[in-house]
Amino acid sequence: MSDTPKTYPGDLATPADVLRLASEYRNAAKCLFELGRRRDDPQSHAPCRLAAIHAVELYLSALLLYHGHSALEIRSLQHDLSERTRLAKQGGLRLKKKTEANLLAIMENREYLVVRYGPEEMTGTGSPISRLMATLNEVDKKVTAKITASDRAKLSKVG
Repeated sequence: MSDTPKTYPGDLATPADVLRLASEYRNAAKCLFELGRRRDDPQSHAPCRLAAIHAVELYLSALLLYHGHSALEIRSLQHDLSERTRLAKQGGLRLKKKTEANLLAIMENREYLVVRYGPEEMTGTGSPISRLMATLNEVDKKVTAKITASDRAKLSKVG
């Protein structure tokens, strides 16, 4: 048996790495949104919903890493968007009230679990897909701006 501690995927990821991955999931969610067939068929937007929720989680995780939270601490949050949002707000992230309310509703309605495992529960109790995409777009814009603006400021001090 090896005495070497086991590492987890993501332990060595930088905030920029996670931000790029979040961007790819956002792009995937946008493509999947276009493929959703009907508003009255929640299952047709399930892949988009899963990619969008995961992208939001990654954006918030990138910001938490950027603010010095460890990968272990972030991993211990599991898929809790409300706790990620609370911690990101402590780090200065400012979201619209609708966006913040939507992130809390996603957790309260257990949308991540329903979209992954509960097709029988996809009866429209989740957030409207347009609201979810608006939430994703705002989180993307604000987290990306926060991280890249800080990086530019650091670089200008060095040069």
